[in-house]
Amino acid sequence: MADRYLTVAQVAELLSTTERFPRRLIAERRIVFVKVGRHIRIPESALNAFIDANTVQPIGHRRSTLRRAA
Repeated sequence: MADRYLTVAQVAELLSTTERFPRRLIAERRIVFVKVGRHIRIPESALNAFIDANTVQPIGHRRSTLRRAA
């Protein structure tokens, strides 16, 4: 299946951010992108990989190691 190429505006909408954030990711080379002439496109798979790489998993509930004072 062919990868969809998203515009900066589409990526910003999917991430619920302004367009400035994906543009900064592109400028800092933190996400894969494709230049088509003067247009920038981000492969959907690259966006998913970026999200996966930056997803923080929750820590499981641990018993407290501190003891309560009597």
